[in-house]
Amino acid sequence: MKNILGIGNALVDAIIFLKNDEVLQNFSLPRGSMQLVDADTVIRIEKATSDCKTHMSSGGSAANTIHGLAGLGLPTGFIGAVGKDELGRFFREDMRKQGITPMLAESDSITGSSRALVSPDGERTMATFLGAAVELSADLLDQNTFSGYDHLHIEGYLVLNHDLVEKALLYAGKAGMTVSLDLASYNVVEANLAFLKRIIPGSIQVVFANEEEARAFTAESDPHKALDDIASLCDTAVVKIGDKGSLISHLGKKYEVGVIPVQCLDTTGAGDLYASGYLYGMVNDLSPDECGKLGALLAGKVIEEAGAKICAASWEYIHENIGS
Repeated sequence: MKNILGIGNALVDAIIFLKNDEVLQNFSLPRGSMQLVDADTVIRIEKATSDCKTHMSSGGSAANTIHGLAGLGLPTGFIGAVGKDELGRFFREDMRKQGITPMLAESDSITGSSRALVSPDGERTMATFLGAAVELSADLLDQNTFSGYDHLHIEGYLVLNHDLVEKALLYAGKAGMTVSLDLASYNVVEANLAFLKRIIPGSIQVVFANEEEARAFTAESDPHKALDDIASLCDTAVVKIGDKGSLISHLGKKYEVGVIPVQCLDTTGAGDLYASGYLYGMVNDLSPDECGKLGALLAGKVIEEAGAKICAASWEYIHENIGS
């Protein structure tokens, strides 16, 4: 059985269901984007949304993907940084409860948190206070941490720290690991485009993107053309196209995968859990279209719920249907 290691921002998520998009406008938060905010802005957002329904959970893009892989039964670990506070303890214990090995540096700073602001149509906009998460640095990585793992999944938000990503790729290469990268957010892609195009060839085998991220990466508005451009840099490219499914290119061969019928409540975590399903299939030597179908299954089940975690009843459904 293959072991998968994730690295990303260790955050505690607040999923906030907005009554309309007025809060997004008031805080200059573009719909569907991820914006970094300071502690004062977090407090002001909390006040502005105090009458909205809110759901708390541990989170962060790569952490969500690792949670999904653990739910599928794979041995997993996660590298991140938290504060020496209650939220940090909550994050660590939540990992352990899921059977994930937490490899968390501790900081005197406050544990990072993210507000997932969910519009009435299910679109989510992220306002993220990184806190202690941003203190995960290249110097804190230990090559021994990567030993015993077969695959490394990197959160795209980490490309804001070039040295950290390069060190992680170096250690993964020395350990003989394959690597996947989720591009995470179109504005992060735009700000780090040259760096991404430099590190992907030869170091990263799988790249996940949604339509906006793919457009930011390639300047192509057609997701099929964007898929081709991304695939020219890596073995496997995946472009997620919302309720139309996903496009996959693997070693020159293309696949289109649809979605499962669902009642969407909240799109938070859809891309992260798609990656869980796809990577599970990949390390179990399934074909790319079968990997995509597993991704669609997990993504479909998570958007029926609040937040980026799949409930016990949905996991039962997934395990009952995973063979087919």
